[in-house]
Amino acid sequence: METIDAMSSTPQPSAEVATVLLYASDRLTRENIRLALGRKVARDLPVQVLEVATQAAVITALDAGGVDLAILDGEAVPGGMGLCRQLKDEIFRCPPVLVLTGRRDDAWLATWSRADGVLEHPVDPVRLPEVVAGLLRSAAATSPSR
Repeated sequence: METIDAMSSTPQPSAEVATVLLYASDRLTRENIRLALGRKVARDLPVQVLEVATQAAVITALDAGGVDLAILDGEAVPGGMGLCRQLKDEIFRCPPVLVLTGRRDDAWLATWSRADGVLEHPVDPVRLPEVVAGLLRSAAATSPSR
């Protein structure tokens, strides 16, 4: 199976590349998050980013499989926190979900949504890859299919 690298149209082997689904309704927000992630979230952990702008696209992508982690913008319209809760209820073996909140005080809502990780806007380009790498490694260690 081949996948398309998020930064170019060059086919890349997908055996070791983690797929990160990124949901934000705002194009600039998606761009900022994608740039903060980069091509690798750790030296040994390359990622490809699948950007989507609607909740329907998130559900379609997760139903199709192959997503290792989802990043949902809690400030998107409609918001990512309610979507996170829905995904955790409806998607069998839902991948880990990182929710980005608008304010530190919104962290309790991310807990309600059953997010696996929470960061606040604006994204920190050092912290975001660290958190994503940690979530990907935790999921790989506990996944029955790996």
